[in-house]
Amino acid sequence: MCRSVDVEQAVLAKNDRLARDLREDLARRSVGVVNLLSSPGSGKTELLGRVLARAVALDIPVAALTADLATENDARRLARSGAPVRQVLTDGLCHLEARQLRTRLAGWLPADTALLFVENVGNLVCPASYDLGETLRIVLMAVTEGEDKPLKYPTAFGSAHLVVLTKTDLAEPAGFDEGAFRAHVQRVNPGVEIVRTCARTGDGVDTVLERALAVRHEAPPHHPPLAPRPHSHDHGPHEHAPAPAAGHARPHPATTPAP
Repeated sequence: MCRSVDVEQAVLAKNDRLARDLREDLARRSVGVVNLLSSPGSGKTELLGRVLARAVALDIPVAALTADLATENDARRLARSGAPVRQVLTDGLCHLEARQLRTRLAGWLPADTALLFVENVGNLVCPASYDLGETLRIVLMAVTEGEDKPLKYPTAFGSAHLVVLTKTDLAEPAGFDEGAFRAHVQRVNPGVEIVRTCARTGDGVDTVLERALAVRHEAPPHHPPLAPRPHSHDHGPHEHAPAPAAGHARPHPATTPAP
């Protein structure tokens, strides 16, 4: 057991170093990086496609990298926006790591890119522990997933700079209790902003794009309690959240994520 913990701590430490270097490199190029985390079926790809299309319409140079275990379906969908898009196939890995992102970006990312959106693998456990060098971490959840999801996955929601609620047009038929949801989010991540969106109508699309642009040159206005690392411009030693005792997700002080 101790050996397993040591190996995982070493893996996370190496990833954090690579993420720090990638963050600094992209900051020098004035590229903001948005890491999108959610469960499968949250509507993440559809919303991202809307955000990309809006950015293209406004002449904001954006690009997207989308990760899946298999198929390039999401890359084809996102490419309809007119933005440069690249697919990453993880070959069974349930999350993206900083080394994969750095490899895929080499020689591909357009020089004038202002924002890079990274659509992580659909999973709220493993991706939460891996810093990708992002400027902004967004955790998304659909109203159809249940208002108690933040309590079930506190590491993911507790590490978000911004929480996005999707498919809000289905809230009433789904019997979604938004008040309870907001209370649960604030319990694991006090003060974090929650943005309501609907890809079908376009509601919230501009707000998501505005929040991404706002942190391009400065740290996010909200510091989540379970951030993988401090999001500051300090180039000195960085603190890290405690490494997990088991599994990929770093534990919440009071509860642990469901599998």
